Amino acid sequence: MAILILIGIVPGIIASFVIVQSYKNRAVALRTMNVKNQCDMLGTSIALNHSLTQADTSLLDSELAILSNVYNGRLLIVGPDFRIVKDTYDLDIGKVSMSKEVISCFEEGSGTTYFDSRNNYIEVTAPISEAGSKEIQGVLVASVSTNEIAQTVHHLESQGLLIAIAVSLFVLVIGYFFSLLLVRPFKRVTRAIEDVTDGYENEAISVPDYTETEQITDAFNQMLKRVRTLDNSRQEFVSNVSHELKTPLTSMKVLADSLNGQDNVPIEIYREFMGDITVEIDRENKIIQDLLSMVRMNHKSAKMNLEKTEIGELLESVIKRLKPIASKRNIELIMDSHKPVTAEVDPTKLSLAFSNLIENGIKYNIDNGWVRIGLRSDHKYFYVTVADCGLGIPEDQQGQIFERFYRGDKSHSTEIEGTGLGLAITRDAVMMHHGSIRVESKVKEGTTFTVQIPLMDAGSREAVK
Repeated sequence: MAILILIGIVPGIIASFVIVQSYKNRAVALRTMNVKNQCDMLGTSIALNHSLTQADTSLLDSELAILSNVYNGRLLIVGPDFRIVKDTYDLDIGKVSMSKEVISCFEEGSGTTYFDSRNNYIEVTAPISEAGSKEIQGVLVASVSTNEIAQTVHHLESQGLLIAIAVSLFVLVIGYFFSLLLVRPFKRVTRAIEDVTDGYENEAISVPDYTETEQITDAFNQMLKRVRTLDNSRQEFVSNVSHELKTPLTSMKVLADSLNGQDNVPIEIYREFMGDITVEIDRENKIIQDLLSMVRMNHKSAKMNLEKTEIGELLESVIKRLKPIASKRNIELIMDSHKPVTAEVDPTKLSLAFSNLIENGIKYNIDNGWVRIGLRSDHKYFYVTVADCGLGIPEDQQGQIFERFYRGDKSHSTEIEGTGLGLAITRDAVMMHHGSIRVESKVKEGTTFTVQIPLMDAGSREAVK
């Protein structure tokens, strides 16, 4: 509030000072002009009447006294020999006056003006000569006080200061009461936010007194909605993790209890049960590995180990690793690439993303089918497509496939293994590379995933610029 008061008062004080100084300069200028005009007229009159050479100078003395009284000043007449011949104060008659103003007036034949602001007086010199004549009979010197102007200026400054103080007090009082009125809605916003955060209530807050409070409450409500969504997502994630980890453990316990509950179990049944337990252990290990991969993919904490990588070679290595899985169902893996593509990427994370896409293409495919991997690039991005001729994804499920633990109806079959984390990991890896991924699919016709990633990391691109 103090800053606002200063902003409002300081310009007023400055304006008051400027106005007072303007008045002072104007008053001094008018006084100087009037005195100079009177001195010029008196000088011409003295020259025409030859008043300096007459024996009777009573008329001249009278004119000098009148002018001196009118302007509350002192008038001197300096003769050609620079001696003072007339003085309205009768103090310096006969003395020599060799001031530069008097000398200049004798030499140049023109008057001078001078204002002494420290001592508050105006000094004017005027030549005593006939109009059009270059003969200077003397110099008329007038010293006029400006004390009344100074007193007026002082009075105005005092009044201005009093007005500024009064206005400051008025603004302070009015500002205090207005601030209470203005801040009251913001206090209600604060209390509402505190109530919500303390109780984590479901109701949205609303303080529509001002546009600003309405915007604040709207922003808070949106933030609260996102927090609740994240909280629900976290609870659902924990529930899904618990379920996924519990299922293999439950199966292993059932198998182990079955073995323990039988005496003299044949070796064939024993081996069969142990094989089933091994499968469940592998399943549990796969879930844990996928969970760890997803945690490492968290874009806020993950570290990117970028290096120039030939994307075609990276895809070839992924395809080579997955060919044994594809050959079990006679699924052909086809690589389409017309030119080498080099980009700045994290090969480990990107290899995991492409491996998940190609492995899904194999899992959700038909026997004797195909998975086609395409690679192309332009001046800014490279694009990888993974297309299959398999089961396809229903349109109403395509918006959910990147969610953690989400598995469509087709994946509920016991013949297709998976944790529901592969596409979530893939999406995170692509987003960490500032890329994007989209899906196109038709049921029983196949699915195509398209990944778009910049050839150069954003930080490296700024460094090049």
